Amino acid sequence: MSDWGPVLVAVLLFVLLSPGLLFQVPGHHRCVEFGNFHTSGASIMVHTLLYFALICVFLLAIQVHLYVG
Repeated sequence: MSDWGPVLVAVLLFVLLSPGLLFQVPGHHRCVEFGNFHTSGASIMVHTLLYFALICVFLLAIQVHLYVG
């Protein structure tokens, strides 16, 4: 059986935490901006750290597993 949990969590977090898609921290004019489709170096760094922290929580602490087949 193949474990699709880590793959699904990684893809879902990557899409949700893409800077500028749903939200951007820090924004250009405010602390948090929603749906502006712009990025900056600082927002890329913040979203990268958020992604790393959440992927560690879901894969190492909670141990999400999804077996198919």
